[in-house]
Amino acid sequence: MLATGARLTREEWTAAADEHALRADALTADHRARAQRAQKHPVEDFLFTYYSYKPAILRRWHPGPGVLLEGAEERAGWRWYRAVAGGVEVDAERFRTEKGSMYRGVVNLLRATLDRPAQFGCFGLHEWAMAYRADEVRHAVPLRLGSDGTDAVVEAHDLRCTHFDAFRFFTPEAVPLNRTALSRDDQVSREQPGCLHAGMDVYKWTVKLGPLVPGALLLDAFELARDIRTLDMRASPYDLTAWGYAPVAIETPEGKAEYVSRQRALSERGQALRRVVLSAVTRPDDTPGGADFVRS
Repeated sequence: MLATGARLTREEWTAAADEHALRADALTADHRARAQRAQKHPVEDFLFTYYSYKPAILRRWHPGPGVLLEGAEERAGWRWYRAVAGGVEVDAERFRTEKGSMYRGVVNLLRATLDRPAQFGCFGLHEWAMAYRADEVRHAVPLRLGSDGTDAVVEAHDLRCTHFDAFRFFTPEAVPLNRTALSRDDQVSREQPGCLHAGMDVYKWTVKLGPLVPGALLLDAFELARDIRTLDMRASPYDLTAWGYAPVAIETPEGKAEYVSRQRALSERGQALRRVVLSAVTRPDDTPGGADFVRS
């Protein structure tokens, strides 16, 4: 991440932008190839369908606030950039003002999650709760244990989901089985860093924070979300062996142990990423404010 006050020549920043685009293209190559063939993937396509962000979003490089780009006249016309003496820079203050409610909401959520202890007792059962007693499931993939076996796993466990955007997809029969009834209004107070979906959402927040997020952090967030999605589906009730994914059988003690081990590692990556994103996008004198929260 570039330090505030850094100054890049045109050769330096165009090289950085080109390198960023190459990394982004490598991350999205398989998805783009499948899209051309009208083929779907039950694991990898999720980051482009659930979040609805096109691969092109990942290609656009931003230096982050406080970095001067020399010879960047073409960027002076970009939204939330401005011309200054000697070059062009991100107009961070204008972004924070125009996107005030969203900005505060994302910062509040990231800070609250960063400061909260992680919980590791959910075992990824949110995906099972989405298939509980369901006539139709969310993915066109067979259930590893069948419908009855899936229902039995849910009924044998204590559902402890803390993430509203997973909870809202529970089947009606699974909703009352969750330890806590969740709502959008209490998301900031419930979000915790052990949750896979909270970690995956860091990618969403980096996209929403736009030019405040240095390009490398955006791609780091995408990579984290990709790795989280992989564990999420390996621990799900779906049989993905035909797609090359061995199951993490959370219905067994060994599977639970493997899940928690991987969950902890992903949680640590998520916390490190939240920390550096907050450092990049906030002002030194920023303080948490209000209960604003972005609802999309």
